[in-house]
Amino acid sequence: MAVFVEMKQITKVYPNGVVANKGVDFSVEQGEIHALVGENGAGKSTLMKILYGLEAPTHGEIWLRGQHVDIPNPHRAIELGIGMVHQNFMLVPSFTIAENIVLGSEPRKGRFIDRAQAIAVTEELSKTYGLQVDPTARIEATPVGMRQRVEILKTLYRGADLLILDEPTAVLTPQETDELFIAIRKLVDQGKTVIFITHKLVEVKEIADRVTVMRHGEVTGCVATREVTEADIARMMVGRAVFLQIDKPPVRRGRVVAEVRNLGYVAETGRPVLRNISFDVHAGEILGVAGVEGNGQTELVEVMTGLRPATTGEIRVDGTPVQRQSPRRIRQSGVAHIPEDRLTNGVALDATIAENLVVDRYNRPPFTQRGVLSPQRIRKHAETLMRQFDIRAAGPDAPMRSLSGGNMQKVIVAREFSAEPVLLIAAQPTRGVDIGATEFVHNQLVAKRNEGKAVLLVSADLAEVMSLADRIAVMYKGEIVAILDNGPELTEEEIGLYMLGVRRQETITKAV
Repeated sequence: MAVFVEMKQITKVYPNGVVANKGVDFSVEQGEIHALVGENGAGKSTLMKILYGLEAPTHGEIWLRGQHVDIPNPHRAIELGIGMVHQNFMLVPSFTIAENIVLGSEPRKGRFIDRAQAIAVTEELSKTYGLQVDPTARIEATPVGMRQRVEILKTLYRGADLLILDEPTAVLTPQETDELFIAIRKLVDQGKTVIFITHKLVEVKEIADRVTVMRHGEVTGCVATREVTEADIARMMVGRAVFLQIDKPPVRRGRVVAEVRNLGYVAETGRPVLRNISFDVHAGEILGVAGVEGNGQTELVEVMTGLRPATTGEIRVDGTPVQRQSPRRIRQSGVAHIPEDRLTNGVALDATIAENLVVDRYNRPPFTQRGVLSPQRIRKHAETLMRQFDIRAAGPDAPMRSLSGGNMQKVIVAREFSAEPVLLIAAQPTRGVDIGATEFVHNQLVAKRNEGKAVLLVSADLAEVMSLADRIAVMYKGEIVAILDNGPELTEEEIGLYMLGVRRQETITKAV
């Protein structure tokens, strides 16, 4: 096969001295699906930003179809046939699918946009590439999987021959992922070339022809996926063996720790977001909550942790009602919370690691005695937790903003776990962290479960829920549509049917 794009000796050094790429050689052949993987901070995103013109390399060259090219901006990348579909969708919710696809390059009839032509173009693209959409549907009313297709069609409309897909399955159900993979293969059959960025190694094996692995800004290998296992790829990413499967003893449920009954929440706009939510979480179990993002999971967690007021219903922790209590009162009742947005609700970026580790307890002994803070005890506490949770930083006085995403998450995990909660609510606990940090967080969650703590795990990563949870509650449009025992007979495909609203459990068992 002919080489389609070749990046030679790409180096990127930022003004603060951080070296993101060190002499990287990366090539993709015409008509292949090429996976690009690596831990957070490995340099893969920077490399793709350089290819798409979002960043300028400090040194190095880019060759496209055998010709040396300069790509100073995304506009030039698009002219050269390079398109990028970002993980965070860039769509206008109030516009139709056709309007989003042609936005910025609209067909015109005189001075006016030719909407009929926009619809016709969308239908033709949809038919050609097997990405079925309704051109007249508004984005705000379409499911996540449909929005992913729209982003790809937007890129194809602008003439892309090379598509860079950044974590394209992050929020898709198994069925939507299967449909996307079919569409990607059809794109390649029609002469397109795809770079596929993902953290999910099972997808690398399923969809990619070759995989390039990066670590610490350098390429550690480029191999044919048929010649390696997931464990081999993980070892290349991390530099050591990574255990991708979680071993946990059979569940030993204890008392009911958390009871949620008929919980409802109506947003300020008047839209019902949660409807009659009921479930129990027992000591010694992990109850997973699965669902496509945007079906009420965020609101459920925020109501349970006091960040939003419940409209109806009741929440009890160890028999004590906590609905409509402040976050501090709920924490004092024994609830710990790993928030899904660590930058907004999880850490104070300008504070130190030591300060972040005591932010919920600085006013109590041993950190405060007779109203006076003890910096020495706070620092010693931080040193202990940094060793215990493998937080890699210059020291307890390092500001949080200097940490990688994985180490930032470890600080939050360390703080919440060391509070010795009776109920631990973990929302998207491994979002945006690399495979090594993910392995660590998973093991810590299982350890808490084995100690007899109650764990409520909310994650958009279905594989994560299935590997950790003892039971799985599935949410769809603000309701729990099923609570399932997690065993060998339960499949991702079955859960996916509940996530899409195709199936609903007749009798939902709140607890076993």
